[in-house]
Amino acid sequence: MKRLLSERLRPYWQRIVLIVFLVLLQAIASLYLPTLNADIINEGVVKGDTGYILRTGALMLAITLLFVLAAVVSVYNGSKVAMSLGRDVRAILFRKVETFSLAEVNRFGTPSLITRTTNDVQHVQMVVLLSLNVILLAPMTMVGGIIMSLRLNVSLSSVVFVAIPVLLVFLALMVRTALPLFTSMQAKIDRVNQVTREVLSGIRVIRAFDRTRHEEARFREANRDLTETTLRVNRLFALMFPMVTIVMNLSTVAIMWFGGKQIAEGAMPIGDLTAFLTYIIQILFAVIMATILFVMVPRAAASAERIQEVLDTEPTIVDPPDPVRDVPLVGSVEFRDVEFRYPHAEEPVLTGIDFSVEPGETVAIIGSTGCGKSTLISLIPRFYDVTGGAVLVDGVDVRRFALKDLWRRIGLVPQKSFLFSGTVADNLRHGDKSASDEELWRLLETAQARDFVEEMREGLEAEIAQGGANVSGGQRQRLAIARALAKRAPINIFDDSFSALDFTTDARLRAALAREMAGTTQIIVAQRVGTIMHADKIIVLEDGTIAAMGTHDELLATSDTYREIVASQLGEETAA
Repeated sequence: MKRLLSERLRPYWQRIVLIVFLVLLQAIASLYLPTLNADIINEGVVKGDTGYILRTGALMLAITLLFVLAAVVSVYNGSKVAMSLGRDVRAILFRKVETFSLAEVNRFGTPSLITRTTNDVQHVQMVVLLSLNVILLAPMTMVGGIIMSLRLNVSLSSVVFVAIPVLLVFLALMVRTALPLFTSMQAKIDRVNQVTREVLSGIRVIRAFDRTRHEEARFREANRDLTETTLRVNRLFALMFPMVTIVMNLSTVAIMWFGGKQIAEGAMPIGDLTAFLTYIIQILFAVIMATILFVMVPRAAASAERIQEVLDTEPTIVDPPDPVRDVPLVGSVEFRDVEFRYPHAEEPVLTGIDFSVEPGETVAIIGSTGCGKSTLISLIPRFYDVTGGAVLVDGVDVRRFALKDLWRRIGLVPQKSFLFSGTVADNLRHGDKSASDEELWRLLETAQARDFVEEMREGLEAEIAQGGANVSGGQRQRLAIARALAKRAPINIFDDSFSALDFTTDARLRAALAREMAGTTQIIVAQRVGTIMHADKIIVLEDGTIAAMGTHDELLATSDTYREIVASQLGEETAA
């Protein structure tokens, strides 16, 4: 946590210096007031000097007002620093996660990244807020109170030197026990977040398969696990405040007992005893404030470690030190003896992938589920990097491009058509933020989406729910295709993007795409033979390797695997 705070609080050092000065001012004022109160009792009350009482009382009132003013300003600035820290760390985390490849995202998991960006940052922010507003005052008050109590009466001060070590040893043992529990608690919050997210995202599947009770049990188990760990922590810290209270009360009783004896013997003025009691209460109250910090710091430390872990993770896919520039937008793609395996996997997913796509050519990829089709096309925009061989775009290895330069050459319609919350127009303008309404309607017409968008009451301004939950699967796919078209990229990748369309809409869409995207390169992943049979080249994948490659007619004549696929979909006569 020290490293995180030292790096992120540096821009606010001027405010922090001001806060330290104001807190020091508060500490001096709080330590000086009991002395003035003792003087009023010793000099004013005992001697009956009303003028002295009024003068000293007025001075105490002025010091109190100064204390209040300093407290208000320091609390304002402390809150400003803490909230700014939280804002900055969240922004830095978000930007860092945006640079991650799919490998890093999969390593941490989406629920954990969300928890680290929200819950963990909040814990660190809260500790900074308490430290600047409350806890910073504790050591100043404690040290000043000890000095002032020693100045008043050395023998009575021995009570302090017994009470404080007892408390500090007790608190140190509690923190040492609590730290691993807090680390475990954050991991269990991740688990609850993960289960909740899965249930909400998969609510239709859960209901369709009548798995509601199973998911309730799964959530109940994760929730119970978190609750038990939280209760262990709370039971541990439930001992803290009673212990502090016992020590404080015993110290007060001891001071009253021994101080009363000294007053009776004439060795100590009664005003000094009241001041001494005030100092002891201030010292022990400072210990209580430190106790609050001891409760918060272990959890914040665990959260800071989780935040720092994300910040220290270097993405595996980054811009090269010296990226190639000014490469013409041609639209060619080439795979040269490509091999790819996922991190920590024993076997490669793809091996010996070797083919090329010429500019303006339409290439289709077909194969059984799990044969590596989506993985293969993920290598083109560098969602993953190859573990062997090379992928070239426009004649250049994709690892030599700056990522933005590579991505502007590629339009992608992913297998899961994701739409953002906002309007239809907002989603389409992800492809081209300057596109006019007329252009958007034309793109919707090409994507066979104009009819249902016109039926929406607001048209282009119709609201789309998060993930496109308020439109059907086929409508999501067509809107995603229109968004990709808006980009006007020379290479367009369609990852099983026609699966939710009926045959008639599919045929109309492919005909419209042929007109709209004439001269651009198209790479189509599909399960339906009818979608790809007119492609210039069809690649048949089987177990991560290219089983056959050619046109539809060539593959019918030469590839048993392709004939089986055609026969299963279009019948034996077509395959023959």
